[in-house]
Amino acid sequence: MKKAIFPGSFDPFTVGHYDIVKRGLDLFDEIVIGIGRNSTKRETFPIRERLTAIQKIFQDEPRVKVEIYDCLTVDFANEVGARFILRGIRCVEDFEYERNMAEANKQLGGVETIILYTRPEYAHISSTLVRDLYAYNKDVSQFVPNKLR
Repeated sequence: MKKAIFPGSFDPFTVGHYDIVKRGLDLFDEIVIGIGRNSTKRETFPIRERLTAIQKIFQDEPRVKVEIYDCLTVDFANEVGARFILRGIRCVEDFEYERNMAEANKQLGGVETIILYTRPEYAHISSTLVRDLYAYNKDVSQFVPNKLR
């Protein structure tokens, strides 16, 4: 079985993330969306709310699982038996960083990285944008697949 993780970290889960996961299902038998804890950053949405919301988004897709993790991404991949990390990038500038991370992940844990470009209609949407808009009490529903409030 070809299994990948999609590390969602502490960021809001955007429509771009949703698109990457849905397209990843064409490549993998199962995708585990990992919600990482980061004690140094303030969470926009509480971790349990994000877990529940993402599970609800994919409730009709049995090949998608959602889990919380407290370790390195490569360690999480190995814990769940995934040999691949699925990543999405919005622009060419993101590619060098992701390529360097892919090399580190391969050396650290023997895990390959698959990088997909976000579709053009989602390229302007970042988790940072959603987090900033939400902080100013703006409606972010157009940027997330399911309202996370």
